[in-house]
Amino acid sequence: MTAEPRPSRPDRLELGEGIRWTGTGIVLVDLLAGRLLAAPDDPTAPLRTVAHLPVPLGAVAPVAGLPDTWIAAAGTGVCLLHPDGATRWLARPEDGSVPRRRMNDAVADPSGRFWAGSMGYDADEDAGALYRVDHDGTVERVLDGLTVPNGPVFTPDGRSMYLADSARGVVRRYPVDPRTARLGTPEVFVTVDDGSPDGMAIDAEGAVWIAVWGSGTVRRHLPDGRLDRTLRLPASRPAGVCLEGDVLHVTTARLGLEPAGPYDGAVFSVRVEVPGSPAASYRPTVSARPATPAKARGETSGREPA
Repeated sequence: MTAEPRPSRPDRLELGEGIRWTGTGIVLVDLLAGRLLAAPDDPTAPLRTVAHLPVPLGAVAPVAGLPDTWIAAAGTGVCLLHPDGATRWLARPEDGSVPRRRMNDAVADPSGRFWAGSMGYDADEDAGALYRVDHDGTVERVLDGLTVPNGPVFTPDGRSMYLADSARGVVRRYPVDPRTARLGTPEVFVTVDDGSPDGMAIDAEGAVWIAVWGSGTVRRHLPDGRLDRTLRLPASRPAGVCLEGDVLHVTTARLGLEPAGPYDGAVFSVRVEVPGSPAASYRPTVSARPATPAKARGETSGREPA
């Protein structure tokens, strides 16, 4: 039987999101603070800052063939973060958008593409979108009319994508053509009426773990959508989840809580019965790999919730 999640770090994050197990370690973001963080092996040790951007940082994925390099959904677009601190922007599709928008959650799929959502700073209805970064570094808008996209997360075979629209309380499942990355007609996987579905992870049985913002719970849904298990946390705003083998890690937020409780913003960990796999890497073509990245340009970060 699964135990109750426990805080595993001394840190308290404003908006802990985008937690991933890379196969060699755990990374996550403090989204509005623009910080990419790594979790030391010692679970009592504080998180270590890997990169600090002057814009909100939604999530990252490792870049295959480029050690300690990340592709990131950040600010108004997508960039590469290099180990020397240099940043190369691939595209900023939300620059100058009205209403003002920023990037949110993101992940690489099993085929090595990168998918990233955007949203309005005030969670404006229908202002969000989903973008796909192909192997050659091109960035394409593939979905419109979203409000607060979270996820996406992919089945190991890459043939299904789960995407939450948090503001609408719905998680949809999309068929995916692994060769072309084209999305098929979605179906509703889960609806949530007592909170907002946020970050997600898939285990080896194809079940989907969903952090439900505002409910203090993380829920495991079977592939047919049935609720299988609910974990309760002493923090009201779970935001991100990942599986490090058979250990489930959960990020939470203090954002908007006055006053925040002692565990709001903490990272929680708990052992579960069914393991998961490491996060996929973004796999660029050789021609898409930059030789001399440019330093990041400063931007103004916002303070609105994810």
